[in-house]
Amino acid sequence: MISVFGSANMDLVAYVDVAPALGETVTGRAFGTVPGGKGANQAIAAARAGARVAFLGAVGDDDFGAEMRRTLTEAGVDATRLRTVPGPSGIAQIVVDGDGGNSIVVVPGANGTVTAPSEAEIEVISRSDMLLLQLELPIEAVTAAARAARAAGTVVVLTPAPVQPLPAELLEAVDILVANEHEAAAITGQGDHERALEELRGTVGWVIITLGSRGALTASGDGPAVRVEAPRVPVVDTTAAGDTFVGALAAARVERQPADRAVRFATAAAALSVQRAGASTSMPTRAEIDRSLAEAEAEA
Repeated sequence: MISVFGSANMDLVAYVDVAPALGETVTGRAFGTVPGGKGANQAIAAARAGARVAFLGAVGDDDFGAEMRRTLTEAGVDATRLRTVPGPSGIAQIVVDGDGGNSIVVVPGANGTVTAPSEAEIEVISRSDMLLLQLELPIEAVTAAARAARAAGTVVVLTPAPVQPLPAELLEAVDILVANEHEAAAITGQGDHERALEELRGTVGWVIITLGSRGALTASGDGPAVRVEAPRVPVVDTTAAGDTFVGALAAARVERQPADRAVRFATAAAALSVQRAGASTSMPTRAEIDRSLAEAEAEA
């Protein structure tokens, strides 16, 4: 089983031809509300990729909270331990431009109340094969969850986003670090992603740096760095592509797929997600990922 200790946000998405500059107003093409948050996104992605998933976090006692709980449950995620707290749920204000790129402002809301995992949540984490973490919950809660997982022998996967300084005790509890090239550069101070990879792998056993349309760079242990190419696809919306990658990767590894194939599986899932609008709404099913991966392998 995979447990996800993370954020749940309602995404407020505006689609524009060109994103506004500071102080500029533009007219949008469309608007939608989509359940998201990096934690909930990864949970849904892993469930759709075929894994058994439990989500741990918090939503507010508002309509957004009820909708997010319903979305998780309908996706096959166990949300029975999801907290409901007084006040608003977290939201993410997202602008998606004509090339599918995005800019995001997150307001934590209920997520900010999760300052530590509860005893019940630690029990779920300890019974899991893998724990997925991100940084949209308070850092002290993320660190405590990672330490609890490490003590129980649960594999810890960290997405260091939104990027911020990482406590040494958090990094020491991480088994797999999945960062995009911007996050890797911010953490290490290395503008070159290959140098960033080498620096990070000195601390974490397995490091994956995602490179968008250029695929991913991965290395574990003392082995060589490996580049996994991404398929060339039309891009509609890149929102949650990284979360789709992590959820699919986790599902593959829980099934004990080899590391290189798990990264290809995750890359295929992310490539499918960018061809659709939205966050949780864009994530592919297991059948879709398997078909896409099979087609890519047949062409290779």
